[in-house]
Amino acid sequence: MNKSSFFIAGQHAVIEALRNPNRKVLRVFLTEDAKKNIHRKNPNKNVLEDVKVYFKSKKELDKFTSNEQLMHGGYIAEIEHLDQPKLKEFIKEKQNCTLVCLDEVTDPRNIGSLIRSASSFNIDGLIIKERQFPKESKLLYKSASGCMEHLNIFQVSNINSTLKNLKEKNFWVYGFDARGEKNFTEVKWEGKNILLFGSEGFGMREHTGKYADFFVKIDINKKIESLNISNSAAIVFHHLSYLKKKLEVK
Repeated sequence: MNKSSFFIAGQHAVIEALRNPNRKVLRVFLTEDAKKNIHRKNPNKNVLEDVKVYFKSKKELDKFTSNEQLMHGGYIAEIEHLDQPKLKEFIKEKQNCTLVCLDEVTDPRNIGSLIRSASSFNIDGLIIKERQFPKESKLLYKSASGCMEHLNIFQVSNINSTLKNLKEKNFWVYGFDARGEKNFTEVKWEGKNILLFGSEGFGMREHTGKYADFFVKIDINKKIESLNISNSAAIVFHHLSYLKKKLEVK
């Protein structure tokens, strides 16, 4: 069965898609400068070898991103979706696992930035509602800066039932909320954990919040109401990565 295809834009998004052996890249549209840069960044392998390449001017490529008002940098690619990993299979027999779960988060820029941070700090995967995931958004791929190729993304039909099933498999669910009683840095972060973040504007839904075992917060300047979700997530991911490295050193 043929998969649907879509377009992505931007240097990092396109180059990482070309480097990923599991990603089918159908066509690439490049400026001459972009082609030279691809070869400079991949001196040991011709990542364009099995791909249809079309050379265009910057103005010709602008039509691919004019609706999103997005900078393409001379790189456009038509790609197919990756095979979706199965959450049930992924968590099987894992003793230590950290997954991030998004409830009602829909902004492609925020999701893409969060994916970039999650990949950078070795989070095991992202759980997101399938209907709310802008999986063909150029802005998502541009914001993720190539990291769509490096993170397990689990698209589920229902967040609440997914959390319920994970809790039954000994995962602890930590809801991030400014009203949380404990600072997230006070948690040991051992074993199997879910980091649950709510929407950009309205926070976590009450019904979903019922599946959280604990509510934790990020301590910030009391004069500031809140942080952007992707910034909040990056702070948390970095802290967890730091703790993990400390344990590895011991």
